[in-house]
Amino acid sequence: MDTPLSTSWPVARSGPIAAWAFLRILGAVYGIAFLSLLPQIDGLIGPRGIVPAGEFLEAVRRAYGTSAYWFVPTVFWWSASTRALLLVCGVGALASVLVVVDRLTTPALAVCWIAYLSVVGVGQEFLSFQWDSLLLEAGALAILTSAWPAALAWLYRWLLFRLMFMSGIVKLMSGDVAWRNLTALTYHFETQPLPTPLSWYVHQLPPAVLHGMTLGTLVIETLVPFMYFGPRRVQAIGAGITVAFQCLIFVTGNYTFFNVLTMALALWLLDDETVLAGLPQRFVERARQMRPGPPSGWRRWPVQVAVAIVVFVNAVTFWEARGGALPSNIAVVQAGLEPWRLSSGYGLFAVMTTTRPEIDLEGSDDAATWTSYVFYQKPGDERRPPPWVAPYHPRLDWQMWFAALSDASSDRWVLALARRLLEGSPPVRALLAPGPWSDHPPRYIRATLYDYHFTDWTTGRAKGTWWTRGAVSQYLPPVMLDADGALRRVD
Repeated sequence: MDTPLSTSWPVARSGPIAAWAFLRILGAVYGIAFLSLLPQIDGLIGPRGIVPAGEFLEAVRRAYGTSAYWFVPTVFWWSASTRALLLVCGVGALASVLVVVDRLTTPALAVCWIAYLSVVGVGQEFLSFQWDSLLLEAGALAILTSAWPAALAWLYRWLLFRLMFMSGIVKLMSGDVAWRNLTALTYHFETQPLPTPLSWYVHQLPPAVLHGMTLGTLVIETLVPFMYFGPRRVQAIGAGITVAFQCLIFVTGNYTFFNVLTMALALWLLDDETVLAGLPQRFVERARQMRPGPPSGWRRWPVQVAVAIVVFVNAVTFWEARGGALPSNIAVVQAGLEPWRLSSGYGLFAVMTTTRPEIDLEGSDDAATWTSYVFYQKPGDERRPPPWVAPYHPRLDWQMWFAALSDASSDRWVLALARRLLEGSPPVRALLAPGPWSDHPPRYIRATLYDYHFTDWTTGRAKGTWWTRGAVSQYLPPVMLDADGALRRVD
């Protein structure tokens, strides 16, 4: 039975079919996230990984005692072995398939959320991205969606509003000159973490066009979100603009599953009639089986309490993001709920990076002849085009971009990476492309910082290069392992 459509304002209109379509896409996003992690997780946080989850949990237990189990909610307290890490990712991937095919959807969503919360809890720097938080927040709401889609429609719209609006407002509030004088996108396509081949072409556009695109970005992120709470047609237009904006970001930058998930959230701005028009006919009847309206019987109170908790955390998070101070009692409650990732602050590229430093990691057997490691996705060889990666998430390559913006001593994991490569750790070596040092680890490692720029039309065509680069400084001096297995600088 169809949910009646309303043209009044402001009534939540997303019905069971919109909810059904969103959950199918959410299941696919969960699957992408888990399958992306499977080949990487052992090298990142396994026992011989860069930042082992087991060592992290032991440090947390020593610092917090029994409270550690609350502040780091994860199934890996039981075991953080390679087998356990792979098992949890595998179970999460299988549960995501159940969500996609709409079988045992609510229990499967709960399994996905618990599994992903578990890996994020121990992932440290490598699972600290905003889209990890977004997936957990959307996933927590999804567990309640089948029971009460009408109420959850408002919370999803609020989530999309916060995601978009805060991304825009932080740019204006940061005081960054590049955003204020509309030059941000003259840098962005070249300096973003992992450009696509199309980024090179967009970067060649006239400055006036890029200035207009910068203004358009600010308008879309700060004004369009208010359309999400307007009349029916206004919401649909807001959804269309948001989806188009995310498509442009998707083809000009590798932002993993972030754009797909954001576009899925825009489904909550559409009524069932609109969503129905976009669904294959064989899915329509299954979609209609989603139950509209509030839960009944014994399910009413648990769902209402859960929704109330989510509303509270959302309100507090938004207030904090605006710079508001919390009363002490509310701050205590918020701190206790924060580890469960029910709400997060958002806002990408508040300050635009105007240069592109890149780390060139090199190994040597004699400290005289040095050979570079090759990364799968991040810039290296000037002739290699930027890759198409999304929605896959190469987490080490992403973190190398952040590391280049600071120094080796500021990122403990950079030194840990060097140590693991000197040890010849197979799962860590597998995070990098085959080539030098595949057959044996080097005796020494060092890193040099280079400044990368896109080539222009003339240079690119003449030399067949995508990048130019010049050495800037030493990032990590030559190091080796001492007799105790610790890093020692080579003098």
